[in-house]
Amino acid sequence: MSVVKDRVPLHHDDTLELSRRVSQLQARMTLREKAGLMFHTMIAMGPRGRLADADPDYGLLSAEEMVQRRNMNHFNLITGVAAPAEMAQWHNRLQDLAAGTRLGIPVTLSTDPRHARSANPNTEVLAGPFSVWPEPLGLAATRDPALVHRFADIARQEYLAVGLRVALHPQVDLATEPRWARIVGTFGADPELTGALARKYIGGLQGPSLGPASVAAMTKHFPGGGPQRDGEDPHFADGQEQVYPSGRFAEQLLPFRAAIQARTSQIMPGYGMPVAAPYEEVGFAFNAAVITGLLRGDLAFDGIVCTDWGVLTDTEFSGERRPARAWGVQRLSPVHRAGRALDAGCDQFGGEARPDLVVELVRSGAVSQQRVDVSVRRLLREKFRLGLFDRRHVDPQIAEQTVGRADFRAAGLAAQRASVTLLRNAAPDCPARLPLRPGLRVYCAGVSRQLVARHAVIVDRPEDADVALLRLQAPYEPRTGPVEAFFHTGSLAYPPGQLAQILAVLDTVPSIVDIYLDRPAVLTEIAAHAAALLVTFAVGDEPLLDVLTGRDKPRGRLPFDLPRSMATVAAGRADVSFDDHDPLFRYGHGLDY
Repeated sequence: MSVVKDRVPLHHDDTLELSRRVSQLQARMTLREKAGLMFHTMIAMGPRGRLADADPDYGLLSAEEMVQRRNMNHFNLITGVAAPAEMAQWHNRLQDLAAGTRLGIPVTLSTDPRHARSANPNTEVLAGPFSVWPEPLGLAATRDPALVHRFADIARQEYLAVGLRVALHPQVDLATEPRWARIVGTFGADPELTGALARKYIGGLQGPSLGPASVAAMTKHFPGGGPQRDGEDPHFADGQEQVYPSGRFAEQLLPFRAAIQARTSQIMPGYGMPVAAPYEEVGFAFNAAVITGLLRGDLAFDGIVCTDWGVLTDTEFSGERRPARAWGVQRLSPVHRAGRALDAGCDQFGGEARPDLVVELVRSGAVSQQRVDVSVRRLLREKFRLGLFDRRHVDPQIAEQTVGRADFRAAGLAAQRASVTLLRNAAPDCPARLPLRPGLRVYCAGVSRQLVARHAVIVDRPEDADVALLRLQAPYEPRTGPVEAFFHTGSLAYPPGQLAQILAVLDTVPSIVDIYLDRPAVLTEIAAHAAALLVTFAVGDEPLLDVLTGRDKPRGRLPFDLPRSMATVAAGRADVSFDDHDPLFRYGHGLDY
């Protein structure tokens, strides 16, 4: 009889109620199987939808090693540009691998955001075949909750088609420190707007309740990652401190309150450690007062808490040793860090593949089996709610038909156009007045000459043009290192040499300047010399030209203040929204025509 039970486990019987299925499966699990459930690390797709081999250069283990020998079944897919059918086939092969394990627990696949144009592989994935939308800052610039819900619902459908069931987003941190490199993934500086958009975003991903048609939302970075000291990022030791000079810790929580009210299924604590706040100065994943006291207790969150990636162990990346982001507990060994995080109230370890650490903690008596079971129950409960035990496979043909569907792409382009934000228009008698007249002689830089040529005569020198069109990247201070180089941080002002080159064009010919803002920028001189000034948030050339030429109109509004100088930025308080009393352009500014 026991042989029959092993072949047809009761937890695969979808006629049983959820709690009974969870209990029966949990009772059959060994300690090693439970420990494997508590780790959620990166995985890559092999060529043409095959399972990938290990890649020591990037610290990636093979699927066989993780699923069959380490009992793991939560993975973050980091592969970007791949055909949807191949992604679906790879997913199905991975699920087949998991089905062959002793209990046949299915895999839960997660993804970083993959619907925009960001070039930081540490925080996003290039859209590839998926529909392309503005960054969250651009969604915030539209101030349209219905549009945000539409985006999240389309992302849900595209994710489901290829088997992605957890979104490692939304990012609801507040952009209170304008130098922070992660502002591009936020909804800006306004707690009320961020909360409203977070509700719609989570609703679009999860639906009315978490179920087989849902993508679970992992909202981050609790309790709010915006107030970084000097804007440095906590991926790195220089950014480990979050500061609260005005004691506004509670304000950073407001978007998370909204997310919990919207029933976000998961929450990710940030890397940082609080300074000048009534909490221990250790990283939030290790902070019992923050996770158990505040999140579990005061905010009554009973979903999954998954740490940010790489808080336990040092790693090798591109031949360079990267220390664990174990801020405040660096002195502890990886096993003791794991114990601290479990004691704090975390359920799962992101970016780690070390189930042996949990096994060691339980066998040594440092962590009880009962404590592990609390987290295991939450993790199993979500797998059952998502319907993973009842339908393992996705259809490659449906994946090909769904991902990047024509109406999805059209909606993404419409959102890009809606997010274009016009800060200053040229005088009525100026040739750079928007919308542009057809047939002008245009000098352009940073934009497709081929697309501009549909509307204008392209010239090679500013002095031969009626109008110049420049697309620029917001300024930042380049950092060295294989990871650091992708984080745009430091000064918000253009270096003198680069600024002089820009102004030389603006002083030669009436100019339209568009700046891609992945965080605020000091644009005082450019605003004074440009005939027209726009800002965008990962908008393609074609939708921008639709707006510039009058096929559509700019409707965006600034999601944060734009400062006049770096002196005002340095004087600002990192935990306060809108702390600049005289910005160059204020939050909410935007013109139309």
